[in-house]
Amino acid sequence: MSNLGPVVSSAHLAQGSFPELSELEFGLTIASNAFQRWTVRGMAAAGTPDLSPLEVQVLHSVHHRDRPKTLADICLVLNIEDTHTVNYAIKKLAKAGLVRSGRQGKEKTVEATETGAEACRQYAETREKLLLTALQDLGIEPDQISRLAALLRLMSGHYDQAARAAAAY
Repeated sequence: MSNLGPVVSSAHLAQGSFPELSELEFGLTIASNAFQRWTVRGMAAAGTPDLSPLEVQVLHSVHHRDRPKTLADICLVLNIEDTHTVNYAIKKLAKAGLVRSGRQGKEKTVEATETGAEACRQYAETREKLLLTALQDLGIEPDQISRLAALLRLMSGHYDQAARAAAAY
C-alpha cells in the first residue's frame, strides 16, 4: 500500500514543515465534536436533557470538589475567554435548578444544587456503563491516557501563546 500521507482535513496546512501537526489538529477537531456530542447525549441519557456542551462542562466544573466557584474560576479552568458565554450557561443552569448563586465576601459564586449534583452522579454512572466499559475493552493503558492528557494540556498552552502573538501581529 502506498503512503497516502497524514490524515488531515486541510491538505494545504499539512504542506508546511510539520505536517503531523495538521494530523493532530484534525484529530482534535473530530474528537472535540465527538466529545461534545457525547456529553450532551450522555447527560440526556442520564436524565438531564436539553443542555448544550458548554452547559454540561460548566455544570461538572461547578460541581467539582463540591465547592462554590466564581465565574473567573470556571473560565480559567475551562480555558474560556468569553465570560459572557459561561455567564449565560450559568443562568440557564440556574433556571433549570441545577446550580444556585451565592457569595464569598464580595464575590458572586455559583454552586451545584442537590439536583445538579445528582445529575452529575447520574452522568458519571451513565459514562461508566456506556463509555468507560467500551474503552477498557480496547486495551488502552491508563498511563497512555494520562500522557495524552498531559500532551493536550501542553499543546493548549502553545496554541494560547500563538493566539496572543496573532492578536498582536
